[in-house]
Amino acid sequence: MSSATRKNLFRVSIALLIAAALAIADQLIKNLIVANFHTFEVKPFLGDVVKLTYVLNDSAAFSLGFGATGLFTIISSVATLGLIWFIAKKAETFGWAIMAGVLLGGVVGNLIDRFVRFPGAGLGRVVDYIQIPFNFPVFNLADMCIVIIASLTVIRVLLGHTIGKVGQATND
Repeated sequence: MSSATRKNLFRVSIALLIAAALAIADQLIKNLIVANFHTFEVKPFLGDVVKLTYVLNDSAAFSLGFGATGLFTIISSVATLGLIWFIAKKAETFGWAIMAGVLLGGVVGNLIDRFVRFPGAGLGRVVDYIQIPFNFPVFNLADMCIVIIASLTVIRVLLGHTIGKVGQATND
């Protein structure tokens, strides 16, 4: 096995391990919330700044796209396959692979809910539990992974980076 092949295998393995760890952590937290809260129950977590609130969401991240669970299941399934392909074939740098792994962990974390939570079969509701001030929608760890990586990707592209590629920003 060549050095480049070993390096690529290591990069892919780390990205997939990060994705698995985040999806597992997301599911463990959600299961703790479901086991210890009633729907819409609120408990302080970090004073009045962050509260734990158990809600079931049939929308996308941050309650966007109300009632389109089936569509989001299809989009998330395609995104999962696309991210695995990207990690294995297109992510030339450790940074892009890690970012894709975090994004994959978030997508899979919510996708699991859509398949296993009521009513199931791709129409299940996602468990959300983090509530912050300013009437912001309740969200979860998977949502944070998705939004943070989407934001970082936009920033990198605006700085001139090419997605998945090695190299300096073009507008330094």
